[in-house]
Amino acid sequence: MDDPIPSGRLARAGMLGRLTAGQTARGVGTRLAMIGQPEQARRVLAERSTLQAAQQLVAVLGSMKGAAMKLGQMLSVLDTDLVPESHRELFRAKLAELRDRAPVVPFAAMRAVLEHDLGPMARVFNDFDETPVAAASIGQVYRAVLRDGRAVAVKVQYPGVAEAVDADIRNLRFFSKLWKSALPSAADAAVLDEISENLTRELDYLREARSQHSVAVRYRGHPLITVPDAVAAHCTPHVLVTGYVEGHSFEHIRTLPQDERDRVGELICRFYVNSLFTDYEFCGDPHPGNILLAADGRVGFVDFGLYHRMDPADADFERRCLRAAGEHRAQDLHNNWTGRGIIDPGAGVSAQECLEYVWAAAGWHLLDENVTITPELATGALVLAADPRATRFRGMRRQLLPAEHVFSRRADLFTFAALGQLEAGNNWHRIAREWLYDEPPTTDIGRAEAHWRANSRDLGRAAGSGTG
Repeated sequence: MDDPIPSGRLARAGMLGRLTAGQTARGVGTRLAMIGQPEQARRVLAERSTLQAAQQLVAVLGSMKGAAMKLGQMLSVLDTDLVPESHRELFRAKLAELRDRAPVVPFAAMRAVLEHDLGPMARVFNDFDETPVAAASIGQVYRAVLRDGRAVAVKVQYPGVAEAVDADIRNLRFFSKLWKSALPSAADAAVLDEISENLTRELDYLREARSQHSVAVRYRGHPLITVPDAVAAHCTPHVLVTGYVEGHSFEHIRTLPQDERDRVGELICRFYVNSLFTDYEFCGDPHPGNILLAADGRVGFVDFGLYHRMDPADADFERRCLRAAGEHRAQDLHNNWTGRGIIDPGAGVSAQECLEYVWAAAGWHLLDENVTITPELATGALVLAADPRATRFRGMRRQLLPAEHVFSRRADLFTFAALGQLEAGNNWHRIAREWLYDEPPTTDIGRAEAHWRANSRDLGRAAGSGTG
């Protein structure tokens, strides 16, 4: 089987090292070239440098796949410090190719994986489009038609990607250098270790198939959200076959009128955040490449490689802390955090500092007014959460988020980042009150979802009594 992805530790470390050095040299060269240039020339040079930097990131991270490509996908939703503010949108647009148009692995190599796991393709598929519709961090996605006529999405794992992920985990110091070149205030090894460690879960396609089936069943019949089901008979360790969502990409959604972006934004929030506190299950990878606008107007969600189930007691702890912050009960919040071991009682962190920190990082759930989320707001919250030492919250430097809360906070922050890319507006606090205080919904979407949930429960009870 061909191995088109560099998987050796030294080879991947060398690629990252050269990329980091190239970004630094390019920045110095551009600054020197701008000396004495008129304003128009400065703009041209800045744009050229931005494009070159983004093109190099896409080429290198995309070809490496694995944790390196995941890093690029995450950077595409942030307001990075790597480029001038006037050109950050251009930079993000180029990095968005890592979600939608990343460098592809030739189909001959991917076909070998397919046939290794499924046997001859003609036995499974009536039609198979060899041009991928998406390139993920550990696999490529194709559109196909099964022998029974169903349109499906087929995610095929890259040859050698397991070895590449293992190499990335052992190369965290190189990721740290690259991450800091793009987002200097971000934490280094701890954040990147979390990314790489959880990538190993994404390698388990059978686990992902089970998770996706569970979510698809839970959202079956939802009037506003669609989740394609896994086709278990054709899922293997390296191939994941699911229903196909016909629709538009996130980049298209960004071009829609404000009211439509607000509608999609509310559904994104409900799917990724509300589900954590109502179902105690959530998807830990809420980046734009996993969000689609289906042809029937529903919002589609795909990719469940990082799907998590949370202990209700842990979710309730987070709920209590957010309620304390929202009600300005600073001492209660401080007591909760010290009791949980999040902050050291001897660290000198005041109750007021805890309160202000939560409002800065998660205030979109707490502020009772309409807020339009921008990329700048979202990036500020993520930087604050990742490295409070870079902000006024220096006393928080000893905070230690327990492992059971790392992924829920990551999901919340990156949901916020995705909403920032949409510049979606809403009274997010009113939506949050449904899970913060168990209050009835106040939005049309919330009421429609509550009606659907009530009907689903009734149907479930009827089915149960019919079999009893």
